[in-house]
Order: sequence, then C-alpha cells, then structure tokens
Amino acid sequence: MKMNFRTALAALATSAAALGASGAAAQEVTIEYWQYFFEARVNAMDQLIENFEAANPNINVEMTHFPYADYRTRTAVAVPAGEGPDIVQLFYGWLNDYIDAELIQPLPADRFSPEMVESEFFPMVQAMERDGQYFALPTAVRSLALFYNQRLLDAAGVEVPTTLDELVAAAEATTERDGAGNITQVGLTTGMTAQDHHWFREVLIRQMGGEPYTDGYRNVNYDNEAGRAALDFYLGLEEQGVTQSGFMDEPQAAFRGNRAAFHIDGSFRIGALNDSRGLDWGVTELPAGPDGTRSNYSSYWVNAITSSAEGAEYDAAVLFMEYLTSPEAMQIWLDVVGELPARAEVGMTEENANNEVFGPFIRGLEYANTTIFADESAQRQVLVDMIERVQLQDMDPGESLSIAAEAEQAILDDYYGE
Repeated sequence: MKMNFRTALAALATSAAALGASGAAAQEVTIEYWQYFFEARVNAMDQLIENFEAANPNINVEMTHFPYADYRTRTAVAVPAGEGPDIVQLFYGWLNDYIDAELIQPLPADRFSPEMVESEFFPMVQAMERDGQYFALPTAVRSLALFYNQRLLDAAGVEVPTTLDELVAAAEATTERDGAGNITQVGLTTGMTAQDHHWFREVLIRQMGGEPYTDGYRNVNYDNEAGRAALDFYLGLEEQGVTQSGFMDEPQAAFRGNRAAFHIDGSFRIGALNDSRGLDWGVTELPAGPDGTRSNYSSYWVNAITSSAEGAEYDAAVLFMEYLTSPEAMQIWLDVVGELPARAEVGMTEENANNEVFGPFIRGLEYANTTIFADESAQRQVLVDMIERVQLQDMDPGESLSIAAEAEQAILDDYYGE
C-alpha cells in the first residue's frame, strides 16, 4: 500500500506565514534544534525548518540529530554546559527528569496558555503541565495498530483479523516452515524490545480484565489473574508455532522483508513502510479481546525550550515552538512520518479519521492509555527478562510474572521515593 501525500497544503494560508507577519526576529539569529535520528522524522523536520525560515528570514534553524541510544546522554551533558540546543525533542516519559535537572524551562503562558492547550490538544498532552505551566508540547502523538501483508494473506486465503482469536488463527495459516521444520515465515512478529511491552501492558492486560497500574501508575497491578492470562496468551503465540523470538533479529525487519504476515507497531512506522519496495501492506485497528474490549497504547515526543536559550535565541525559539505545534506542522508530520496530529482539529478531520492508513491509529486514540514511566528502558527490560526466564530457563510463567512485578515496583518506588 502506498500512501498518497496531500498536496493541498500549498494552497492554504500557512501558519508559518502568519508567524512571519506577526513578528520575526528583528536581528539575525541562529537557534539549534535537536532530535534523535529516525529518517522520516529528519525529513519532516527539514520541511518544517524550510517553511519556517522562509516566513522568518532573520531566523536560522540548525538541526542536529543523534542515534537514539546516545540521545539522552548527549542532551544531559550539553545543555548545562551551554553548548546544546535551544529547542530539544524529548520523550514524554522523560519530562520529570528534565525538569528536575533544570534542562528545560516553562513555555510562556501568554503564548501557550493551559486553557488553549487543554481545549485544542488531545487530553494525553496534559501530562506536560506542572504547577499551572506547560513545559513541553508535541507536534504529534502515536498509537499502535496491526500491520498486515496483503500478499501473504491472499496466498493463505485468510481475512484481516478483528479479534485475538482470529489473529492467532490467521497467523497460524500464514506461518511457513522448511523441510526440517524451521520457521521461514512467521504469522506474527513478536519482541518485547520493540512494541510488545506496550501491547502487553496497556492492551493485553486490560483485555483480560485487568488494570496494569494503580495510583497514577505508581503501583504495579498485574501480578494477578489478568496479568497471568495476558502472559499465557503472549507465550502461547510461540508455543502454537505462529511466531519465533529473534526471527530475523528485529520484528519490523521481518515484516518489511515479506517474511511476516502480521506486525504490531506504531504509526511512526508508516513512512518507512512506504519506502519498502515490493511490500503490499495494510493496517487495521488492534484486535479486540475475548469479550470485545478494545485497548491501545499512546505515546508522544515533545518539543521543549532548554534552559540555555536566552535573549534573542529564546524569542526565536518561542516562535519556532509556535510553528512546530501549529496545525500546518502537524499535517506535514502526519504525511511524512505517519505520527498523528496532537491537535484534535487536525487529527479528527473526516479525511484523516477515515484514511485507510492513518484512520486505524487515529481511531485507536479514543481508547488508548498512556503509560507514565519512571524509567522506560528499565521497565521495558523487566518484561524482556520476564519472557526470557520462561523461554530460556523454563521458569513457571506465574513465578516469572511475580518477579517482574516486584522488580518494576522497585523501580517505581525508587523514583517516587516510596
């Protein structure tokens, strides 16, 4: 499936032009913008910077990007030294750390009032508010959906699944093995290091009747019957032979390589899939649970003005922040990256909500939950270890689940000072 990028934006009165008319910086100034490297995101930001500079000729925006693994460390070192960015992109779950370390400063209330944000942005964005001030805002938000390979489904004679049971049956029908019984094509990709830790927490546990956390995500609540049912379902996928841990090293690589029929991933994957030659793909909402319950996980990256931005650089950074959070920027980001607009007026247009590619993700926002992480990497590793104890050490799933819950609770207690 190839996504048709809209070209009607060129005919609209741009918000960038409006910003320029309202007062670009009187003196020439250069500001730095940092984000982690993801090709589609870099391409989108190149377009946004070009538009913004055309409307604000006295402001130059220099973008720097780093590999994801190095990104947080580079930012934490550079900003206090006054050598880093004026605007930084950060994961929503890092906000407390950035505020506590005084790496970012509040957005000016006269330009980003709480009333405006809460009336115009999707509700999940309100997690960026502290003591009546917003410290960061996103251009886009994310959710999960089920990608499928239409060619493989047609070859197996199966339909796009709408429930977990249908997903397992379709995955079984599309799994292939060689003469020695080795899997050469998986029905469904899996991997806790990818998006499955979100699928497990916010989707499977809830679909089994549970709630993964309580008290504002401060207390782990999955060491119970619902958590065990979710774990049994997840482990059962490999036991039933419809997936294989580590298949082609990375889940999305297997799907892009036409070696997987189904793949759960975020809306940010759309841009990369569009560049995959020979891949006939589609996307649908995540399968419903046994009783019809739908759930989803939503996350987002935000933009914030760093504490090192002062004077003319600060004024220019505010202008750039206004553009990054404008409807025009959100539509461009949707078209290029596939991440969903953070403003409801853009995301819920009839065209976007019913789009065959974007629509399943946008509709998923209506029943999505956003995990508040203390340490996403550490909390993800807890679930990675949970699966490995069962698959590599033959530990009882219930025992491994209890160990995971205890380990994750320790992370939360340490963070919140319990």
